Amino acid sequence: MEVLKEKVEEEEEAERAERGEKMMRPMEVRKEETIMTQEMLRDLERKLSEIEVSIPEKPSTFTKDAIDISKLPLSYQSNTPKEEHLLQVADNFSRQYSHLCPDRVPLFLHPVNECEVPKFVSTTIRPTLMPYPELYNWDTCAQFVSDFLSAVPLPDPLKPPSYLYSSTTVLKYQKGNCFDFSTLLCSMLIGARYDAYCVYGYGSQDLCHLDLTREVCPLTVKPKEMVKEEEKAPPKKYAVKPPRDLTSRFEQEQEIKRQEAIKAEEERRLKQEEEHLVEQESAKTDPLHGLRVHSWVLVLSGKREVPESFFIDPFTGRSYSTQDDHFLGIESLWNHKNYWVNMQDCWNCCKDLVFDLGDPVRWEYLLLGTDKPLLSLTEEEDDGMNDDDDVENLGKEDEDKSFDMPCSWVEQIEISPEAFETRCPNGKKVIQYKRAKLEKWAPYLNNNGLVCRLTTYEDLECTKTLEVKEWFQNREDMLELKHINKVTGLNIDYFKPGHPQALRVHSYTSMQPEMDRIMEFYETARVDGLIKREETPRTMTEYYQGRPDLLSYRHVNFGPRIKKLALNSAESNPRPVVKITERFFRNPAKPADEDVAERVFLILDERIQLRYHCREDRITASKREFLWRTEGDSKGNKIIMTPDMCLSFEVEPMEHTKKLLYQPEAMMKLKNEEKLSRHQAWESELEVLEILKLREEEEAAHALTISIYDTKRNEKSKEYREAMERVMHEEHLWQVEAQLDYLAPFLAQLPPGEKLTRWQAMRLKDECLSDFKQRLIDKANLIQARFEKETQELQKQQQWYQENQVTLTPEDEDLYLSYCSQAMFRIRILEQRLNRHKELAPLKYLAMEEKLYKDPRLVELLKVFV
Repeated sequence: MEVLKEKVEEEEEAERAERGEKMMRPMEVRKEETIMTQEMLRDLERKLSEIEVSIPEKPSTFTKDAIDISKLPLSYQSNTPKEEHLLQVADNFSRQYSHLCPDRVPLFLHPVNECEVPKFVSTTIRPTLMPYPELYNWDTCAQFVSDFLSAVPLPDPLKPPSYLYSSTTVLKYQKGNCFDFSTLLCSMLIGARYDAYCVYGYGSQDLCHLDLTREVCPLTVKPKEMVKEEEKAPPKKYAVKPPRDLTSRFEQEQEIKRQEAIKAEEERRLKQEEEHLVEQESAKTDPLHGLRVHSWVLVLSGKREVPESFFIDPFTGRSYSTQDDHFLGIESLWNHKNYWVNMQDCWNCCKDLVFDLGDPVRWEYLLLGTDKPLLSLTEEEDDGMNDDDDVENLGKEDEDKSFDMPCSWVEQIEISPEAFETRCPNGKKVIQYKRAKLEKWAPYLNNNGLVCRLTTYEDLECTKTLEVKEWFQNREDMLELKHINKVTGLNIDYFKPGHPQALRVHSYTSMQPEMDRIMEFYETARVDGLIKREETPRTMTEYYQGRPDLLSYRHVNFGPRIKKLALNSAESNPRPVVKITERFFRNPAKPADEDVAERVFLILDERIQLRYHCREDRITASKREFLWRTEGDSKGNKIIMTPDMCLSFEVEPMEHTKKLLYQPEAMMKLKNEEKLSRHQAWESELEVLEILKLREEEEAAHALTISIYDTKRNEKSKEYREAMERVMHEEHLWQVEAQLDYLAPFLAQLPPGEKLTRWQAMRLKDECLSDFKQRLIDKANLIQARFEKETQELQKQQQWYQENQVTLTPEDEDLYLSYCSQAMFRIRILEQRLNRHKELAPLKYLAMEEKLYKDPRLVELLKVFV
């Protein structure tokens, strides 16, 4: 014990010594330690502030917890006896299948629905024909399902889901996996009379993950143009030889070689890019290739004039051949009537599969009652099956398997007009393709009416934009498509019929006037028959069709504009016209030598050139040129027409001999037509300016049209509906007032509970009739007073007008006339109401008297007085 006490005392002394040493440290050391500690704390806080923790968003899953099953019908929450029997048959079929094919995966037969009730997959299909004509064909149906729903991946990519929701629930929440997509699409296609089936199989990684970055956008694929071979006219026996080709063949060969070298270099570059892309894709090999579960739709040939069977991927809405490499195998397929198991080998994907569902060797069916015919047996097989026991056993098996598919437990599939119009979830959807991005919007979601935008890129990383295409709907300016080329800066606007200027296509690089542009028009909507107008800074070319003067072409050359100090606009200072070239169609009512084919006005040279149509039996056409001079010389004398002022070339000079008397008339007529052509060219310039100004206003306003049947967006229809509702409400209140007790005010004067006597009943009747009569008189007096008031005010206004008629302005006169019109209208209405009241008042009085005599409270007491 003493040793232990000594050790304790030694330790206490050591601790005191340490504390003493610490207390003896200098103050400078303590300050340094404090500063270092603060710096370390600040450095720690700075590093911690650089660390950011982002809370991940909740994954967009489609779980049973998010579904409200309280309002679902009874068929969703339980099974009928027939459905229970079907589940037993399916379980028996599954056990036999697992026993006979132990290496195959379990079948997808009866997953649970949103109420966790097992339902057979065939009963989940509800064939429905939608009330929209757009959903009657398979392509529009598939595109609608692809746009309307959002894809949710399978919980396990190697197994089918353990649940399969109804199409009504999928449409309500606009989400689903590939099996939900296929079930909805199959229901719509079967309702549209297609031979469609849901398929459970295996797909590629891109197909299962909805990855279209390796696919080409369908909108970028140009349709193949059908080149029509023009019928060559039979060669004439006597024809003019074509002019000799004087171009250098060596230069042509060198140019061809240069073009081929450029083309080969471009092809080599594209090939290298494709090879590099293939190498990158091959480096990213899918480890689950051939094992990823997917569901799609099979459409067999036969119904709806389908020539060949094909697949539809419900995620994208695109059709594929049954030989496509994206589809790697099939386990089973089903429709609303039966279920088939694929018994064929899928070693070569789906390329060797035969979709003859009536062949029991290739497709094992679940129920015997199928609409697919079975294969007929050969004679040898038929002779071998002659035992009575076998026939009896087959008969018993057929009786056991003979079972009709129950009706679908899913309610009628309905899509509201609002949902059908909105299409995409939240009104927007973005799809990324190879070198392209496609964006879709619901109508009226964007203020400018934009519903679709396709952006194409030069590189695979989608960083360099090549062109942009934008589609519009419900635009007041009828704009349908805008094509923007980012490389050249060329913009092309396409319009539907109905534009104020009948514009069809507008190609331009700038909205500034007097720039390169092309305008195409709907010629049937224009009076002048203009089809196309091409404009450059110095020229304007117009093409016509269907004009009474047979004008087909006008080309105007402009000179440099003369500068003005006051105004320098195109309207006040138009470009001077230098040359006008006009061409005309053939007029069969005139001889060819008198029908002008082309005329050229050389304004600066004061010349007019005419070229006539060529006769069918001639190879050249007649020509004529007029030299225009001033009307008089310096002394004012008129110049006489001389032969040198009209130069002509006649094909048949002996047939047409025109005297000099004809030439002045023709020249004066041509001079007037020249003035008219210059005026029309000036009007065309003004029209271009007007169109450009209108387009700027339309682009700034981008107003949208609303149908009169769209009561939610149309303000006028909405106001009219609200007015009708107010009128109906007022009528309802009037009917309620009419049903009020007319004897209540008079019965309230009597003691409560007292029984009426005959004299009291007679007095009640008289008082009620007297009061009713007074109300009729008061109403007539009120109408009369209003009539007199309106008349007096009108007379005062007329007197005021007579006194101040001389000094009134046109606006005051318009106000006076408007007031008189309204006052006379009110006076006539009051007069009609008064006359009608005078006619109906006696009838109303008699009706009230009869009503009182028939009142159950007075009828017994008033019988004596009747």
